Amino acid sequence: MSTFEEPKRIENDTVTVGRRDFAKMALGGAALLSSAGRSAAKLLPIAPGIKIAAQTRNPTERNMLYLKQLGVTWLSIADPTPETSTAEGFTRIRQQWEAGGFKVYNESTRVAPNGNAILNVPEIVLNLPGRDDRIEEYLNYLRYLGQAGIPYMTLGFEGLGNWRSGQAVTPRGYTASDCDLSSPNFQGGWNGKVYKHPAGIGRVFTTDEIWANYTYFMKKVAPVAEESGVRIGIHPDDPPQPVLGGVPRIFTSFEGYRKALEIANSPNVGMCLCVGSWLEGGPRMGKDPAEVIRYFGPRKRLFKIHFRNVTAPLPHFTETLMDDGYYDMYKVMEALVDVNFDGIVIPDHIPELGRTPGGAAPAQSPGLSPGLAYSIGYLNATLKAAQSNRRKA
Repeated sequence: MSTFEEPKRIENDTVTVGRRDFAKMALGGAALLSSAGRSAAKLLPIAPGIKIAAQTRNPTERNMLYLKQLGVTWLSIADPTPETSTAEGFTRIRQQWEAGGFKVYNESTRVAPNGNAILNVPEIVLNLPGRDDRIEEYLNYLRYLGQAGIPYMTLGFEGLGNWRSGQAVTPRGYTASDCDLSSPNFQGGWNGKVYKHPAGIGRVFTTDEIWANYTYFMKKVAPVAEESGVRIGIHPDDPPQPVLGGVPRIFTSFEGYRKALEIANSPNVGMCLCVGSWLEGGPRMGKDPAEVIRYFGPRKRLFKIHFRNVTAPLPHFTETLMDDGYYDMYKVMEALVDVNFDGIVIPDHIPELGRTPGGAAPAQSPGLSPGLAYSIGYLNATLKAAQSNRRKA
């Protein structure tokens, strides 16, 4: 029998544990996970090597032609609706893309058949009423992906979503997302809800509570991921500020990730390294993106890369194109080549090109923009350069 203890409850259905109780809970959860079907864990097969991919939707001939012209084969699709978020729906959409010569790595809509979001779910992260029902929606989503032959999904574990302060025009003239902790417009949002300081849902939570809730969640998730063959990549908190809206954020450092993956203790649970989110934290993250890749990559716990740059670390940054921020993104690709990374690399939060500030955007299909073409070209160039330099070394 496992020593895992069910979270202690108080009247408002939130977890309250002391440090000693939490330590016992985390260790017990890790012990349970290590024995829960570990020998039977499976991973749906993927081809080896770095895959330059795009997030897209709508498998029309026009869209497929554009992606082919860019040299894209692997996709993160955003096609499903609540009605198609089933094993049959996922399978049908995957087959539509495959008929055009593409390969689907993950589905990024992440919505349950009833319309509920299945990541960054407050009921799960904060242990609010309805938690177990929302976890079951997530588990069914994993099962559907596995049955449809889609090998990966990204998980967010933010209680109050992503936080930003608006938009800013960069020196190069494009508009991008801005995050200024001192701005009166700084706020969080997810799935149509908006949150502000100091207590986004009416009270302040402790770090121990969030870790206990993550452990409870992962105790249920890891065995289903192992049965379905689906990889789960946990996304960094965006931005990686330690506390926002009264809720601690635990995916804000290298040590936080190392602890979380030790608790999961599963070959199916790893990391989605959003380079942009990581750079937002700067030195406080504990390691830079290349160091993170060289640690988790050889351990086969790195599943997906979001390739994005920013102007500076917190307290104020603006998202940028890949070559326009403070970090040398070639280091990221070089590290991926060095560790023989096998997942996908996608452009992330692409600023819109071809629009003057305040003006109309150029005519284009959703997601198939000049910014995507620019980004795919940059990714292919850095990949070829890193591979060439490695052969010469």
